[in-house]
Amino acid sequence: MKNDRAWVVFSVCVGVVLVLCVAFSDMAAVQTGSWGLSFQAEGRTPVGTVGQTVLDAYDAAYVGDAGENVLYLTFDAGYENGFTEGILDVLKKHEVPAAFFLVGNYLETQPELVRRMVREGHTVGNHTWDHPDMSQLREKEAFSEELRKVEDKFREITGAELPRFYRPPQGVYSEENLEMAQALGYKTVFWSLAYADWDNSAQPTAEEAFSKLLGRVHPGAVVLLHSTSKTNAAILDELLTKWKDMGYTFAPISALFE
Repeated sequence: MKNDRAWVVFSVCVGVVLVLCVAFSDMAAVQTGSWGLSFQAEGRTPVGTVGQTVLDAYDAAYVGDAGENVLYLTFDAGYENGFTEGILDVLKKHEVPAAFFLVGNYLETQPELVRRMVREGHTVGNHTWDHPDMSQLREKEAFSEELRKVEDKFREITGAELPRFYRPPQGVYSEENLEMAQALGYKTVFWSLAYADWDNSAQPTAEEAFSKLLGRVHPGAVVLLHSTSKTNAAILDELLTKWKDMGYTFAPISALFE
């Protein structure tokens, strides 16, 4: 009897320790870090560096409803590499909405493409003016300046207000960043599906791209692609067709927070 009682007490203690470890792990993770994913199984929602329940407190998200076959397509763009017009043509053909997270250089050098994005119903999001490590900007004024300059340039180009969606450069974040973005009215958008498409000197083959983007797609996926990628531009038409054949539909990034 004593042994049974001791075992129960031991089990309870272990359970409490595990719960506390998970709690403190989540708390530590949200302090500062770089966004990452762990894929447990193909077709299933990956585990993010920070859980969605924690992100909810900061109006942040990395994935949609796991019960709906809906995808949220996003592109990050630090500069124009000659592929965006073709990407926009494919999106128009498939009637797929996308979000383009842009930096200051893109807004300054590609106003016509920015206007086309807006005209064709896409969302332009804030990827900061200079693409710095935002976790190092601990002063509210410095942080807000990075976002405000993008807002001002977007307004100058389009005559409209910039939609309040923010993506941290390189996925580097801190708790202070998330709080400051929230205070400025922004929703922070991470991602649940991406692959190594950003290095123009080492572009993946179409086969490698399809292997990752089809094998790891999952309901509610927030897809991160780079519009500078030659491979993405080449496969996008077929990729969207394949995703549709798999039963997926597409929604604007605003729907992620509804």
